[in-house]
Amino acid sequence: MIAIGVFATLAVLALATQAGVAWLQARFPARGELITVTGGALHVVDLGPRGLAELPIVLIHGASSNLGAMRAPLGDQLAQQHRVLLIDRPGHGWSRRDDLADSSPAMQARAIAEALDRLGVPRAVFVVHSMAGALGARMALDQPDRVAGLVMLAPVTHPWRGGVGTYNQLMTTPLVGPLLASTITLPLGLLLTEPGARAVFSPQTMPSDYVDASATPLLLRPRAFRANSWDLTTLKDAVQEQVWRYPQIAAPTVVIHGDADKIVSVDFHSRAFAAAVPHSKLIVLPGVGHMVQNVATDLVQREIEGLIEPARHATASRGPLVSIDHQPRQGVAQ
Repeated sequence: MIAIGVFATLAVLALATQAGVAWLQARFPARGELITVTGGALHVVDLGPRGLAELPIVLIHGASSNLGAMRAPLGDQLAQQHRVLLIDRPGHGWSRRDDLADSSPAMQARAIAEALDRLGVPRAVFVVHSMAGALGARMALDQPDRVAGLVMLAPVTHPWRGGVGTYNQLMTTPLVGPLLASTITLPLGLLLTEPGARAVFSPQTMPSDYVDASATPLLLRPRAFRANSWDLTTLKDAVQEQVWRYPQIAAPTVVIHGDADKIVSVDFHSRAFAAAVPHSKLIVLPGVGHMVQNVATDLVQREIEGLIEPARHATASRGPLVSIDHQPRQGVAQ
C-alpha cells in the first residue's frame, strides 16, 4: 500500500509538472530568434539600431536564470544607442542543449560563437554575469579575435571552497535526477523562486516585478533545471582547468563586483582574476551584492561604452588589442 501511495503521488506530481511547464511556456514565450548550433539551438534577442560603425554588445546571463536577467534594465538601456544581443546560454531559457552533461564553458563558448557567426557578428564586446564569467574568460582565451572587450560582472573565475548544493548533485544522478526534475522540482520551486531571488539581490531590495519580468520561473522546467545543475556541478573543475591561462587574455577587461556579494566572493574571483589579466580594471562597489547590472546600471553602461570606441579602432586597424591608454589598467576603484 505504501508503494502504491508513493507511485500515485509521483504520478500526480508528474502530471502537475507537465501542466506547469505548459503554463510557464505560455506565460513566458520566446521573444527572439532560435538559431541552430552544434548540439542544440540558441535563443537570441537582437535589440537596438543596426548598421552602426561600432561593434555590437553581447550580454550573457549566469546560473539559474536566462537572458531576461540581463535585459532589464541593462540591455534595454544599452539598446537605446547600441546594438545589443542577449543570449540564452545552452539549455537555459528558450535555448536547447541536446546533451545536458556537456556543460563546460568551452562548449558554451563555441555554441555562442557559432550563433554569432550565423548572425554575421564576428567580433563584439562581451558582458557576462556570475557563472558566465567562466564562459567569458574562456571565449577570450579560445577566440581572442572575437572578443574586442570583456566586462565581467560579479564573475565566477576561480575554484572556491565548498560545493554547489546536494540537490544539484542529485539532479546529475542517473534516474534520480530525472525523477526529481519531473515531479517535485517545479511545484516546490514555485514556492522558493521569489525568496531565492531576493537572497541573490541582498543586501539590496529586489524589484517587485523582477521574477516575472526576467522570466526566472522558466528555470523550473525539468530539462532547464537539470541543465543548470550540470553547469553548477562541473563548474569548479572547469575553472580549475583554465585558471592558469588567464594571463594570456589580450582583450581589455573590466571587472565589476560588489564587496557585499554573498553568492560569489570578490576576493576568490574578481580580485584574483584582475590581478592575473594584463589589460584589466577592477571596480569594487562598497555595499553592493550580486546583481551588479541592476544596482549600478549606469556605471556598468559607462564601462561598456568605454570599451566600444577603442575596440572599433582596433578592429579597423587589425592591430593588437590593448587597453584604452595602452597600459595595463589594474587597479581598484571604491
